Amino acid sequence: MKTSRLLLLPALALALFAAGCGGDDEVPKDAVAVVDGEKVARSEYQAIINQSKKSYKDQKREFPAAGSQEFQTLKNQVVQFLVQRVEFEQQAEDLEIEVTEKQVDARLEQIKKQYFGGDGKKYEKQLRDQGLSDAQVRKDIRSQILNEKIFNKVTADVKIDDKAISDYYEKNQAQYSQPESREVRHILVKTRPEASRIYDQLKDGADFDALAKKVSLDTGSKANGGKLTVSRGQTVAPFDMTAFLLENNAISRPIKTEFGFHIIQPLKQATAAKVTPLADVKESIRQQLRQTKKNEAMTKWVDDLKKEYEDQVSYAIGFTPPPAGTTGATTTNAEE
Repeated sequence: MKTSRLLLLPALALALFAAGCGGDDEVPKDAVAVVDGEKVARSEYQAIINQSKKSYKDQKREFPAAGSQEFQTLKNQVVQFLVQRVEFEQQAEDLEIEVTEKQVDARLEQIKKQYFGGDGKKYEKQLRDQGLSDAQVRKDIRSQILNEKIFNKVTADVKIDDKAISDYYEKNQAQYSQPESREVRHILVKTRPEASRIYDQLKDGADFDALAKKVSLDTGSKANGGKLTVSRGQTVAPFDMTAFLLENNAISRPIKTEFGFHIIQPLKQATAAKVTPLADVKESIRQQLRQTKKNEAMTKWVDDLKKEYEDQVSYAIGFTPPPAGTTGATTTNAEE
């Protein structure tokens, strides 16, 4: 199995931020940025770029040339991911969040079990193949757990009341409605004379299932003897009308549609349309709305964090992200 480092990166990795311009020649040469006094190591940046190169190679794609818009976008994403990771780590203390070695160990074991069947040797081989170290993976895992804890902390107070659920249900009735449906079978052919011959054969007692398998042009139902379940209003009009008007087991005369000529036979009485009661979907709606609201709360927290750090992040020359709304393709000194 092939995996990439992206599999192990934090869940909120590669979030884009647009902050600052130019570059600070006071940033140490072994760093791409400094976040409130803490260095973002150039080696970490290069490690992710190297992983990206390998991923491109494995996919038989050419890695974007330095200075190209595609490379600049990738570079900005990597730098901002690393900057955000440091910001999150710094914020964790204020939020009284801690990630223990035991938690990292447990998550790593879970990864080994899920992707490598618990085989440590397979895991180690994958690291070698990807050019990764166990320390890098553990650091990524720590960041992932930290991000999850921050998300949970920031969104802990999110609640959805019954009115919000009821309003959503009323506005989205179509999602919870099931139209009238009916099980039928049909044979589709190109011409009316051919359809008329088949109709006559069926009236004389020919086997509908066998004929459908032999001559029908509908690849979706042919192998099943022409059987399918149709919902009211979801097939072409002549077919729809016939399918719901005929008595059970009655055989229609040839019906023309844009696809050709059909012989239709209803097999069961139609199942009436129905709407799933609110009580049956209330909790699923609550979960859906809660997740949406949590995501919004987290997005606001990240946006506020960006503003808080606006004057506390310095970038090495060539690594400053572009202003909002620009591509950054003209930034110079783009390292590979």
